[in-house]
Amino acid sequence: MSNDATAPVYGSAVTKVEPFGVDHIPDNERHGKPSSQFFVWFAAGLNFPIILLGFSAAWFGLSFGAAVTAIAVGAAVGSLLMAVMSLMGVRLGVPQQIQARGPLGFFGNFLPVAYINVFAGIGWAAVTVILGGKAFAGLTHLPFWVCGGVLTAVQLVVAIFGYNMINYLQRVLTYVLTPLFLLITVVAVVRGGSLFHTNTHAAGYIGSTGGWITFGGWFLSFLVAWAPFASDYSRYLPDTPEVVSRTSWYTGLGNFVTICWLGILGVVVGGSATSSDSITALHELAGPFAVPALIAVGLSALAQNFLNVYGGAISVQTLKVPISRSQAVTVICLLAYVISLWGESGTEDKFKVFLNLTAYFIAPFAVVLLLDFYLGGRSDPSRIKELYDRRRVLGWGFVAWVGGVAASVPFWQSSFYTGAFARAYPGAGDLSMFVAAGTGAVLYLLTYRLKPLWVRDEATPSAPGGPSAQNPTALTRS
Repeated sequence: MSNDATAPVYGSAVTKVEPFGVDHIPDNERHGKPSSQFFVWFAAGLNFPIILLGFSAAWFGLSFGAAVTAIAVGAAVGSLLMAVMSLMGVRLGVPQQIQARGPLGFFGNFLPVAYINVFAGIGWAAVTVILGGKAFAGLTHLPFWVCGGVLTAVQLVVAIFGYNMINYLQRVLTYVLTPLFLLITVVAVVRGGSLFHTNTHAAGYIGSTGGWITFGGWFLSFLVAWAPFASDYSRYLPDTPEVVSRTSWYTGLGNFVTICWLGILGVVVGGSATSSDSITALHELAGPFAVPALIAVGLSALAQNFLNVYGGAISVQTLKVPISRSQAVTVICLLAYVISLWGESGTEDKFKVFLNLTAYFIAPFAVVLLLDFYLGGRSDPSRIKELYDRRRVLGWGFVAWVGGVAASVPFWQSSFYTGAFARAYPGAGDLSMFVAAGTGAVLYLLTYRLKPLWVRDEATPSAPGGPSAQNPTALTRS
């Protein structure tokens, strides 16, 4: 075979539009270093919403020590989840959403992907546009709709270029944003930092245990929300034992450092914040350094939304919607922008409601994928062809996911809906995500050895363009 036949089509070119969507990435296209995953997730985590979550410690009446341990535990568990999900991308070379076709089935995967990935991708993109747009509006005194529109246009262009450009810019943004957020940290702590003790009279006090569980669960939820996208940014890396191991460490570390850093910063300054509006509070805390602080928040919106939009577009293609990845990116950006215009006010409350609802649905989804990878044999590259086989309509993993979500409903704690258990025992904290994950795990373990629920009898073994039985790692267009 000639060298031209094995030459990469995409390779490591940063300014070339990525030609792959939900395709399996063949060996000749594998490139990059595991350290890229640190920059991808470190930059994505340098985001003001995490500080915003930390503000709530005083509202819950938690002591400073309890708040810090809750953040550390939530960040550690979430970072471990992200580390393993990123590893799966290296091993299988396909997006996380495509991997879910294994346990859930080709079409059984549609509902969770439609809600978890498309809805969540658009929602998170809108939330981030709001915060970044408000920051730039405060900086430039231009209308919010203009600033939000510029941010949306930038993320649209970058997401169309795709994987390589996103990896490159996340590294650049890491170097730019780190000193800016360090400045925010020093100034905020000096101007308004305080340590505090348990306050049983706080407005949101539900007991030390319940408050600790709910508060720590928010930081875990923040990373759980990323889980369905983790493999999307590692699937081009070479599949070697060393790369697999190092990818996990870099991914976990990148997530853990930023979540703990900014979450604890939010705790330190939250007790002295006098405004419930995040950007106003940042103005107050930063004082004469408000300009670099607002620049940091505005740029960090890009670091997060590159991933939201790109992952959402891959999800649209997973649903077999007949549009290209570039068209999907455009639709997601437009929808996120329109939603941001509607949701500009009351961002903080909408953000927390959205955070909860996504975690309730994503937790059992992620658990089913993990168990299927390690117990269901999905780590075997020879089975990649099954992910593109339309005959595998519905799997038992779908039942595990639905059962996990359904079991969590009585435990929901949200201004959108509060379940019966949560109303009766508010002091227990928000257990919804843990119940959903646990139930999903049990149902998967009870059913994963059974035959799939629905397999169509067709002559064609895989979807058009999917990997053939003879060459499961062949380039696909499904």
